[in-house]
Amino acid sequence: MLLGLVLLSGTARGGDTGSTIDPLAVKLQPYLDLLSGSQQEFEIHCRADVPIDGDVQTIKIRLARYGIHAFDLDLEHKDYEARIRRREGATAFALPKHGVVFVGRGDATVADSLSPSGLSQRLISTRTTLSTYAPLLASPDAAAITAALKAFAGITYDPATRHGRAGDSAAFSFQSGGSLQVRADDVQLDLVLADQPSAMAGVDDWPAMKQLEIPRDELERTLVRGVRRAVEVLAPSKVLTSPSKRDRETANGRLRWIDGHRVVLLSGSPREIGRAHGELLTDEAQACIDSVLHAFGVVQTIRTGRWFRHDLDAAFARLSPHIPDRHRIETRAMARALGLDEDLVDSLNVFPELFHCSGFAVFGEATRDGKLYHGRVLDYMTTIGLQDSATTFIVAADGQIPFANVGYAGFIGSVSGMNAQAISLGEMGGGGEGRWDGVPMATLMRRALEECSTLDEVIALWRDSPRTCEYYYVFADGKTNRAVGVAADPDSIEFIQPGQADRRLGEGIQDAVVLSAGDRLKVLRQRVQEKYGQIDADVGKWLMSRPVAMQSNLHNVLFVPADQVMYVSNADHRHPAAERPYVRLDLRELLTLAPSVNHPRR
Repeated sequence: MLLGLVLLSGTARGGDTGSTIDPLAVKLQPYLDLLSGSQQEFEIHCRADVPIDGDVQTIKIRLARYGIHAFDLDLEHKDYEARIRRREGATAFALPKHGVVFVGRGDATVADSLSPSGLSQRLISTRTTLSTYAPLLASPDAAAITAALKAFAGITYDPATRHGRAGDSAAFSFQSGGSLQVRADDVQLDLVLADQPSAMAGVDDWPAMKQLEIPRDELERTLVRGVRRAVEVLAPSKVLTSPSKRDRETANGRLRWIDGHRVVLLSGSPREIGRAHGELLTDEAQACIDSVLHAFGVVQTIRTGRWFRHDLDAAFARLSPHIPDRHRIETRAMARALGLDEDLVDSLNVFPELFHCSGFAVFGEATRDGKLYHGRVLDYMTTIGLQDSATTFIVAADGQIPFANVGYAGFIGSVSGMNAQAISLGEMGGGGEGRWDGVPMATLMRRALEECSTLDEVIALWRDSPRTCEYYYVFADGKTNRAVGVAADPDSIEFIQPGQADRRLGEGIQDAVVLSAGDRLKVLRQRVQEKYGQIDADVGKWLMSRPVAMQSNLHNVLFVPADQVMYVSNADHRHPAAERPYVRLDLRELLTLAPSVNHPRR
């Protein structure tokens, strides 16, 4: 999709083919005319053979441009098919395998539109390494670009054979008829230019397909931001891989960097906390929203045939009656600080309903010092770039128990947390997606951190609350060295005690609760038994290493709730969290740094 959309970019200008004498430049000139916008009517076909899940799979791409405003972009794969048809007054996004087409009409804003003019600048941000090469896309000077490619990319070309190379792993050749073939590692691309574009179909010409109206701004913004965010994740620049580690402050909030880890301290009323969250993490929250709503949203729409924003809104409509007013106030204050639609941010905050993970708690005879260690592995979608927004929040809300929440900018709920009463919690997603007539999982987790001083109170909160979907949890209390595993869905709840045998988890292990699935559960159990009686903080972190953590491992946390200490690691763009260094965070110390310390209500 990126290749096709970038080819649409640029404004009309004249190339200088007469000045090019390099044979490679002559061959590249037709493609550069497309990239620079010199040629505003064309059609190009691409066949991409790409290894996916161990098999070579074929993706077919057709791109046709019809002047300043109009183009077609078709993507076809054995499992999915998507077509974008843009005309001056409307845009269609069709999913033929689902028999549905989303149509937006009227004007589209320049900021995030699919207008071909200048599209590459909207798709390629400074947060991707591709931005270094973006200026070349606007130039039709084949001689200059060819010289740059040879000097900086090491490209060689033999005009006699019409074959060339770029480094050790990439090769290209110009075939008879003017087509271009590119091989890089296990990927092969075949590109063919047509003399003229095929006939332009109407934006409503979709026989036997159901049409659904979407605001055009929303439709084009989703596609542009989705592709832009995907490019940032695939080829991140130093803006993302080495972000500025500058401490910042605002009323009711402070941002601190601790050993390269982003920590945000928030205190006050729900409105004050939400506003400070948005002011301190504006860029990080926007990146997170782009990852979820736009990058993931485009993929999910293609996969399901349903507009992702509609699914989020429908889920929120059923979940919202069970969300405390103080959380709604906080979310909407954050949205206003971010300059975003409040309803949108409300809906986005139920996205953690999709998380999946592993966890354990060990204590007593299982540990070196008898202390309770609670490990939590979050395995979820590093591929959409949530790691760029990773933040540990230290929250001291008026009238509530202060707590630490290992989370992501833009989200106020919790999936991993510990409070000042030595309660720690971690969740593991199961099935049952769509059963949303209850309290959102991340809301229930945060309520436990804010409201519960004992393990029995946490258990009662889950038992007495309407629940959603299917989730598994580990709850722990460092004051009493108690822990429990939980299997819960809307209809039932089961508490698994330390040492208790379970058909899903195997024989019980004394003074231990161990939850995971498949081979990861087998390895985790083996590790706990191997190190039984020797487990401390270092061993606890090892218990969560690969393969217990998946390649999609977004964050790991080892809680030592009795000491009010936790060890946190976050994924980066190359490594899962389990392969990244841990930072030690002390909740008591961090609360003294908060803008104001609020005593818990009990």
